Amino acid sequence: MVTGIFVTGNAKTEYSNRLLTLLPDVLQARITRDGNRKQLGLKDVLYEPNKPMSGVYFPLNGVISLIAPLDNGSEIEVATTGNEGMAGLPLFLGVNRTPLKAFSQVPGESLYLSTALFRKHLEREPELVAVLHRFAQALMMQISQSTACNRAHSVGQRCCRWLLMTHDRVNSDTFTLTQEFLAQMLGVRRATVGEVAAELQEGKLIQYSRGHMRVLNRRGLEKRSCGCYFIIRDEYNRLLNNRGK
Repeated sequence: MVTGIFVTGNAKTEYSNRLLTLLPDVLQARITRDGNRKQLGLKDVLYEPNKPMSGVYFPLNGVISLIAPLDNGSEIEVATTGNEGMAGLPLFLGVNRTPLKAFSQVPGESLYLSTALFRKHLEREPELVAVLHRFAQALMMQISQSTACNRAHSVGQRCCRWLLMTHDRVNSDTFTLTQEFLAQMLGVRRATVGEVAAELQEGKLIQYSRGHMRVLNRRGLEKRSCGCYFIIRDEYNRLLNNRGK
C-alpha cells in the first residue's frame, strides 16, 4: 500500500529501503552482505561540508537531513531523504565531497557501504546505476520544488508538508522532533515554530511535547499542506516504481 513516499515494495525484513527493493534479489543480497547496518542517533553527522565522504547510507527508517551552511553561521535544510533514497549521492556522481552537511534528523537504522565498496558495485552492476539515476532526478526535483515552496507558501503550509514527508518515512505516528530542528528545517525563528505547532495542536492535527511529535490527523495535515507535498510524493512514486517511466 502506498501512503506517501514510503512504499513497502518487496521488503523481506521489518524495514526496507525502496531503492534496494527495486534491484534483483541477487544484487540486493550482495549489497546487503557488503554493507553494515548502522543505528543513527539524533544529530549524528554523516558527512561534513567540504570533507571526504567515507561512504553512503541507505536508510531503512528514520530521516537524514541535507543542510546548507550560510556565511552568517546559520544553517538551512535543502532536502531530506529517508527509506526512499540514499545519503551520499555526490559519490555516485563522481565526487567525494560537497559543501552540504548531512546528519540524522530522526533516529533510525541505515545500511552503510564504504566508498570503496560502493564504487565497486557501481562498476559491476548497471541495475544499481539505473536506479540511482532515477533517485538523483527525484532528489533534484524535491530540492527544486522545496525552493519554490519556501518562496510561495506560508510557514504553516510548509510545516505540514514537512511533517507529512517525515510521517511517510518513519512509518510511525510518533517521532522525535525538537523546535530547534523544525525551525532550522523551515528557516524561521523558534518562536514562529511554536506558534505554528500550537495552532496545529489546537486543531487536533498533532500532539507535540518535549521534542516528541505525534500525528493525530494525517488527512487534516494534508488539507492544511500546500500542493507541493503531493507533487513531490507523486514524482517519487513515478520515478521509483519498477518501470521508472
